[in-house]
Amino acid sequence: MDGTFHSPATVLPARAGVGLKPEHYRRILDTAPDIGFFEVHAENYMGAGGPPHRWLTAIRERYPLSLHGVGLSIGADRPLDRDHLARLGVLIRRYEPEMFSEHLAWSTHDAGFLNDLLPLPYTDTTLARVVEHIDEVQSALGRRLLLENPSTYLAFAESTWAETDFIAEIARRSGCGLLLDVNNVEVACTNQEWNPIAYLDAFPMAAVGEIHLGGHLEESDAAGRPLLIDTHDRPMTEGVMALYEHVIRKIGPMATLIEWDADIPEWPVLFAEAQRAERVMARLAASLGVRG
Repeated sequence: MDGTFHSPATVLPARAGVGLKPEHYRRILDTAPDIGFFEVHAENYMGAGGPPHRWLTAIRERYPLSLHGVGLSIGADRPLDRDHLARLGVLIRRYEPEMFSEHLAWSTHDAGFLNDLLPLPYTDTTLARVVEHIDEVQSALGRRLLLENPSTYLAFAESTWAETDFIAEIARRSGCGLLLDVNNVEVACTNQEWNPIAYLDAFPMAAVGEIHLGGHLEESDAAGRPLLIDTHDRPMTEGVMALYEHVIRKIGPMATLIEWDADIPEWPVLFAEAQRAERVMARLAASLGVRG
């Protein structure tokens, strides 16, 4: 817990990337699109071989890569799954990704694995457990982990930390980096009636190594208040893009991933979303006097 872990020797370019989907493998290799990087869910490539690895190997030879884990259950009130961590280590050594990230969430308990990313109470006990687990992961992998802020719908009554303070303290104690999911900020702040600009202004931006953008479903709760559902199945909203501009003004261009995990569109639609983010970064970099 001394904050001595370092990022890999290479980092993702300060450009937009997209999640790599099987539907787009052939198009990407045939057309070699001008895109910053690709990101994959680590658990989809934990098998020893087969077509997914052949495609990913070919694409990795041409593009930077980020691995995004969804199964470590960093916040679980139980030991980490050592077998899962070992498989993750094999995958990272195989592809040497520029970044590896996981979620501030839990998904395991004594009865097994839940196919969801569940929230945590922000307490001193939870903080110590999360930091211990991150220390274990970083030691096992020999690299710095980026931890993603969650999309939430309700707050725990027992929480004693503000979310941004909790995340900042995790980063300070463990030395991990952060993945700032701007869509999650929009979702959580709308659902919990927080101010998203105040949230971003309090977020420990110096630790951010990657940004996520995505789409969400807009509904209403039983009282008629807005309720946003983190679906990753549609274009980014103008609200998310406005928050993204606020972030880029604060920290400059940053590796930005477009998440689209359900109802996968044709490649031109996904590529156009990446170009939206690229235009924001280019415009604001020019206004800030940042050289590309």
